[in-house]
Amino acid sequence: MIRVDNLTCRFNAGDPPVLDGLCLEIREGEYVALIGPNGSGKTTFSKHLNALLIPTEGSVLIDELDTRNQADIKEIRRRVGMVFQNPDSQIVGMTVEEDVAFGPGNLRLPPAEIRRQVDSALAAVGIATLAKRNPQTLSGGEKRLLAIAGILVMKPKYLILDEPTAYLDPSGRRRVLAMVKKLNGDGIGIVHIVHDMSDIGDAGRLVVIAGGRLISDGSPRDILAGFETLRSVGLSVPQVTELMHLLHRQGYAVTTNLLTVEEACGEIVSLINRAYGTFAGPSPQRKVAGNV
Repeated sequence: MIRVDNLTCRFNAGDPPVLDGLCLEIREGEYVALIGPNGSGKTTFSKHLNALLIPTEGSVLIDELDTRNQADIKEIRRRVGMVFQNPDSQIVGMTVEEDVAFGPGNLRLPPAEIRRQVDSALAAVGIATLAKRNPQTLSGGEKRLLAIAGILVMKPKYLILDEPTAYLDPSGRRRVLAMVKKLNGDGIGIVHIVHDMSDIGDAGRLVVIAGGRLISDGSPRDILAGFETLRSVGLSVPQVTELMHLLHRQGYAVTTNLLTVEEACGEIVSLINRAYGTFAGPSPQRKVAGNV
């Protein structure tokens, strides 16, 4: 597991801590969503998980490997892959396949093995048909999938994603989230720094950081049930959750800790059924003269 013990980070001596005594454990195969207001320390925390940053105080252990131990860093970075918020910052190849081959090439693997691993990683994220493309011609969503492929080829146990759906259109966002869910289903542990609260639906655990401190840690539904805590640190809540709380305050007997539009629709239909009898849904569309 990843074990974070009293993690404190100061960039300069005498400055207030960016991270202040964080303690956290993340099990192998777990899907953790990490949220917090701007400047809360989310990205700084994530960079400690693969030894891009070293604790000022405290420790970070990856499967008992200590990020403070220089001899362990290479193995830590193989086990913990990170996809940055801007995928262009980690794309180095002239073609998609060259970019994915960069990691195993540095390990001096035989060319045939590199070819096999690259093909497997591209297929895993669904962009095998883009292998010969220049990365700069890809869409934002495709670039993020390329960045994920470049990490997968190194066979990580944990994947850190820093706001992977930021600035994507709805189609690209759905594609990236579906891929993250699939990777977690394949056994890879996920730490997903969330930009849009509606992205937390597939996470089994929600961690809230504010001011460099751990505020809440639990299931998304439990934390959203007390959403006033989130608002108190400057966070919004999913629109679905806010709608359910609004209906509840108006006196309607609805479940408030819902996460998805589908759940909300089911709850509202159930409410109508209880109040007025079975809801048959909209009438079938009828043809009207002159209309197509």
